[in-house]
Amino acid sequence: MNDHPDAPAVRQLRLVVEAEDYEAALAFYRDVLGLTEEAAYSSGDGARVTILDAGRATLEIANPAQKKMIDDVEVGRQVAPKMRVAFEVDDSRATTDRLVSAGATEVAPPTLTPWQSLNSRLDAPAGLHITVFQELAPLEEREKMEGFGTS
Repeated sequence: MNDHPDAPAVRQLRLVVEAEDYEAALAFYRDVLGLTEEAAYSSGDGARVTILDAGRATLEIANPAQKKMIDDVEVGRQVAPKMRVAFEVDDSRATTDRLVSAGATEVAPPTLTPWQSLNSRLDAPAGLHITVFQELAPLEEREKMEGFGTS
């Protein structure tokens, strides 16, 4: 029970991904993408998990029309499964190049979106379809764009 009504009820979002090639996925997300290792656990039966810090987490809920529109803008066709993981980075082009060199498959190169971000799409280890995005305009400017709003 939340004893503080003004405090958020959720403290952290964790996306748990099963990776057949655990070592390759860990190297990709930790060593190439640059997520820092927060903790790691293993057991005698070979079970292993590593928790990587991905910065601030959000949960983006999109209806089918929005999902289709984002695919059309970023890729030009429908490619994303029902779930896609997006990482904000400082340099979309350099990050995309690093990730492709490390084994990701580029689905679409960095593309300028109407909401002023530079987004690329990749198929990455552990079966994840990911977006790497770089915000090119501050939130205050994006809030003034047609179709953009906050609640």
